Amino acid sequence: MFGLDIFWLAEVFGLIRAAFLAPLGFVLALGTSVHIVLHKRDVGAAIGWIGLVWLAPFAGAALYVVFGVNRVRRRARLLREGPAVPRGGVPASAVPQDDPLAPLERAVRYLTGRPALAGNTLTVLRNGDATYPAMREAIAEARVSVALSTYILRDDAAGGPIIAALIAAHGRGVAVRVLLDGIGSGYFFSPAYRRLREAGVPVARFLHSPLPWRMPFLNLRSHKKVLLIDGARGFTGGMNIGAENMVATHPRAPVRDTHFAVAGPVIGQLAGAFAEDWAFVTGEELAGPRWFPALAPAGTAVARVITSGPDEDVEKIEFLALQAIACARHSVHVMTPYFLPDERLVTALALAAMRGVAVDILLPERSNHRLVDWATSANIGPLFAAGCRLWRNPAPFDHSKIMVVDGTWCLIGSANWDMRSFRLNFELNMEVFHTDLAARLQALMAASQGPPLTAAHLAARPLPTRLRDAVARLMLPYL
Repeated sequence: MFGLDIFWLAEVFGLIRAAFLAPLGFVLALGTSVHIVLHKRDVGAAIGWIGLVWLAPFAGAALYVVFGVNRVRRRARLLREGPAVPRGGVPASAVPQDDPLAPLERAVRYLTGRPALAGNTLTVLRNGDATYPAMREAIAEARVSVALSTYILRDDAAGGPIIAALIAAHGRGVAVRVLLDGIGSGYFFSPAYRRLREAGVPVARFLHSPLPWRMPFLNLRSHKKVLLIDGARGFTGGMNIGAENMVATHPRAPVRDTHFAVAGPVIGQLAGAFAEDWAFVTGEELAGPRWFPALAPAGTAVARVITSGPDEDVEKIEFLALQAIACARHSVHVMTPYFLPDERLVTALALAAMRGVAVDILLPERSNHRLVDWATSANIGPLFAAGCRLWRNPAPFDHSKIMVVDGTWCLIGSANWDMRSFRLNFELNMEVFHTDLAARLQALMAASQGPPLTAAHLAARPLPTRLRDAVARLMLPYL
């Protein structure tokens, strides 16, 4: 009797599946496919999602709803007030039109809607040993406002004193706002967030929520690093806040990095970028001279802020890198902790080398993500064939993100050369036209340069290693 009941239930389930589930799965797969075709610009991603929803309609559609739909862009558009800045109405930039890199400046002005501003100064700060004391001192000197946005803020030997300085500033009446990434600074447990909140400091976590229907935001991270003091001076670059960056103290896994102290009119663009993110997360608008004072010239560098993220229609920082490579006439120097660009950037670098531009790329001998290292080894072959030169950066791991073109144009900031930074992360970079800064950064890269990485070295790897690396490269869009 029990066996007959099982058979009967199986038959009933089969009828239900044939009558309801199969047609429902077809409709679900069809509807999801229509949405994918209309909204996914990347052909490879669109084909992958469509294949998944037809192979497993219910699970595939659920995964697409969670991870494939860009709700951030829609939310960002709702929060933006007023029309977009008209491309023709952007104020004229400070780069002379007869400058060889003027076409690059015009392209970036079109992409960002921001002018390049003269009168800035940037000071290179190497590692946390130089950066964190300067940041603490600046916070201690703040009179009216402090704004901090960072991917990682640890409550340790590095971050603890900075947290204490923020709390002290809040206690003496300074307006303090702190924005931490919802993943990088701890999703389930964030000591820095808890300590700041308990002290009454206005602090928020970017796209963080334990609610299941908020899970679509888990893969989207704010990778920006900005500290602003009184709206008049600041710090930016690629450095997180953690004891691993205090190289002189010999941490267990040291991380070298490069940050920048900034002063001049470009601080207003940094403040505007922070204010947009703060409003995006909290709904509070930051305005007035406390956050946006009048800014006098402080140096001779021409600079502009470039922000990018999944709330934009184009990958601005990737487009910027493509345009900079296309405009290069003599040299392109790149230093990055992770190097997993797509075919467009690999081709652009190769073409630059083919037309006689000296292309030098400095990569860590070993990064802190083994899978990325494997995928990189399988992704750089075309660069050797075109004449690009790749160099190893010996340990300890260097997290710096620097690009210099023709000894004049510099790109600094938070974005790595990978698909996560170009398409998924919210990033903030700064372009700087300044020969002195370019020379300083090229000297830094030269001092970090170890032995060359060659095509012969890659070819000599055993077949299992090459196969492993090739398989890792298939994950390039997700690394």
